[in-house]
Amino acid sequence: METPLLLLLLSAFLLSISNICLGKDIDLISRTQFLKDGDTIISKGGKFEMGFFSPTNSPNRYVGIWYKQIPVQTVVWVANRDAPLAKTSSSTVLKITKLGGQLALVGDKGQAVWSVKTSRSVQNPVAELLDSGNLVVRDAEDEKPENFIWQSFDHPTDHWLPGMKFGWNIETGHEVFFTAWKGENDPASGQYTMHLDPTGYPQLIINNGTTEVLSLGPWNGLRFSATSVDPSSSRGIPRINGPHGVVINKKEVYAWYNLSNDLGLFRFVVTSNGILKLWVWEDEMKQWVSNRGQPSDTCGTYGLCGGNGVCNIYEFRICVCLDTFLPNNNAIATESMSQGCHRRKPLSCHNNGSSSDGFLKYSDIKLPDSKHSWYNESMSLQECEQVCLRNCSCMAYSTLNITNGGSGCLIWYDDLVDMRTVYNGQDLYIRLASSEIPGLTPEPHHSSSLGRKAKILVLCLSMLVVIVLAGVSLFLYFCKSKRKEQKLKQELELPVFDWSTISRATNNFSVMNKLGQGGFGTVYKGALDGGEEIAVKRLSKNSTQGLEEFMNEVICIAKLQHRNLVKLLGCCISGEEKMLIYEYMPNKSLDFFIFDQTRKMLLDWLKRFNIINGIARGLLYLHQDSRLRIIHRDLKSSNVLLDIDLNPKISDFGLARSLAGNATGDNTKRVAGTHGYISPEYATHGIFSVKSDVFSFGVLVLEIVSGKRNNEFSNEDQYETLPGHAWKLYKEGESLKLIDEHISDSYDVAQVLRSIHISLLCVQQFSEDRPNMSSVVQMLVNDVVLPQPKEPGFFVGRRAVFNSESSSGKHATSSLNEVTMSSLDYPR
Repeated sequence: METPLLLLLLSAFLLSISNICLGKDIDLISRTQFLKDGDTIISKGGKFEMGFFSPTNSPNRYVGIWYKQIPVQTVVWVANRDAPLAKTSSSTVLKITKLGGQLALVGDKGQAVWSVKTSRSVQNPVAELLDSGNLVVRDAEDEKPENFIWQSFDHPTDHWLPGMKFGWNIETGHEVFFTAWKGENDPASGQYTMHLDPTGYPQLIINNGTTEVLSLGPWNGLRFSATSVDPSSSRGIPRINGPHGVVINKKEVYAWYNLSNDLGLFRFVVTSNGILKLWVWEDEMKQWVSNRGQPSDTCGTYGLCGGNGVCNIYEFRICVCLDTFLPNNNAIATESMSQGCHRRKPLSCHNNGSSSDGFLKYSDIKLPDSKHSWYNESMSLQECEQVCLRNCSCMAYSTLNITNGGSGCLIWYDDLVDMRTVYNGQDLYIRLASSEIPGLTPEPHHSSSLGRKAKILVLCLSMLVVIVLAGVSLFLYFCKSKRKEQKLKQELELPVFDWSTISRATNNFSVMNKLGQGGFGTVYKGALDGGEEIAVKRLSKNSTQGLEEFMNEVICIAKLQHRNLVKLLGCCISGEEKMLIYEYMPNKSLDFFIFDQTRKMLLDWLKRFNIINGIARGLLYLHQDSRLRIIHRDLKSSNVLLDIDLNPKISDFGLARSLAGNATGDNTKRVAGTHGYISPEYATHGIFSVKSDVFSFGVLVLEIVSGKRNNEFSNEDQYETLPGHAWKLYKEGESLKLIDEHISDSYDVAQVLRSIHISLLCVQQFSEDRPNMSSVVQMLVNDVVLPQPKEPGFFVGRRAVFNSESSSGKHATSSLNEVTMSSLDYPR
């Protein structure tokens, strides 16, 4: 009987020892309770847990709060972030001290390692972890448990959790703001902080020390101005699905949000590198997933374009001046145009408050920094305009709250800083001199005299006669133009859009909707009434291309249907206005990717090979399978657009020619195309054929493989073209040296060598040596034996453009078109 009794006592002793080692769960901390290393506090709903922890590879111990229900320890608050404990300090405890409810980390010698000061002294204080993740200290005897004498939500670290007020208590002067971790595994206070800046109208900012590096703009009733997001992309901060907003009153200015019950775990974090990120727990994947955060791109850098400059990440030069503004110091707009812009003409505002200035509307814009602003919550937009006009310091105005049709007034003083284009952004009305605004005539500053009235009367009578005569002439001209326009529309056999529809879709051809400029004219992004996004190609009155190219493009592409050709949705003809309406390509053109040192990394070899195959199939359709045999004549990287999945679509058929019957070519006295892509026989003799497009395709494949432009390619002697360089490497057995270094780890050697070989077959000097596109497609997808290529055209490059065999003969007149749709910038 003694042995079982000893075993029982030993088991009880071991159990007590294990409880000490493993710790225990407690509900709260009171005067008689404390939290030691190994213990944890669990919130009543079981969502959060508090205890001692050590980050990965860290020698320190901290007291923190993390999610309990997920396998990945995610710390949302750290008590002693700047007073870490050594891992050997096992005797340190978190407890309520005798100083009226002070919460403190107390060491083995009774010293306070970390402590908090409560708002008042109470007799029976307790510390409790709420299911919101908020650690609170309250009076246990208070009938209102929400009367906290201290809470961690007032002293956050890097996490903005649902239910947390973020901002200022004006009465006490206390600010709730966020400070990033110093490093991924170091909870110490880092250099980045996030604040709700109440100067002017409240806006969310991120600072690096004392330097502002990001502004999300003022609150507009739905969101901070910069956080509007294209639903087709992963950029920026998405809309919160739940109640949220900014509260402004005499006592407080703060932002807050809560979530719908079905959203699960949701948190904002200021990362150690200064990015505001939203993380959402995916239960099926058992991991946190995040968007790209803010700043999501270069335009997120605060004040990048200086005063009165607008940043557009989709432009070649991302910084541009507002309309009628010029770069300071005659600087060229670049990606770092920090000196900003100034007015071309000064305002006409006077000391007595009178002004003949006007306003120009900008759309889809992130509102400027609102530090130097004034607002009124009840004023209408019309009243806002009048207030701005009466104040010579007012530079712009906008709607304060965009909900329920819009209300309130927000006006800016001084230069407008930190503007950028954003998807579904806001309208901003920029103040300009009246002479700078179309249709607005400046008013004279002096009162009229009797003689002036007489002159006006005579002028009015004269004008009346002129108007009558002009009216008759315009009526006759309109009737004639209308008949011509109706006839033209009938000939097109294509959906015709009304002028009003396209004007409304492009926000009256707003400069903020402008995608790019080409030889044809300007291209705008638009959205039809049903929400379908479009690209509008508007013929400029000063365009080098005209009605002939317009009709040519319509005739060539109207009836073509292929997944690798851009789709023409219709046209718009109204008086002198002629426009083509295309499907919108969110990923812009091929040259936007392959010639940019950053974006080209998004195109691995598999994507590039898919693009090569897609272009080949598109050309095959044009040359062989369409109802007309189409020769494009201007195939180049900027005329290959990319859809949302980076599939290629050939575009810009303004120079294309259709051939009847079995004809495969023709000749012309006017050579049109782009230098570097034109075949030798076309450039020298004006002879074009399907083999001309094959030559252009070969050059394009070399550009895709190498990531270098043909017309900018150079080596040590500065005279070699890209086909010539590829030919020399091929002859030396060194073709792999041509490959873009950004795909060096992702390519299939045999596939790349085969692509280079095929491209050299396509750029051969004589057209009869080149394969047709049917053969090219077969060679790309099948492992057939390839013939040996001959010397390419333009082999010796710029010094002697053609080989001696083709240097004789009469040359056709050259008219190189280098600006069709090559500068198109499609936003995502």
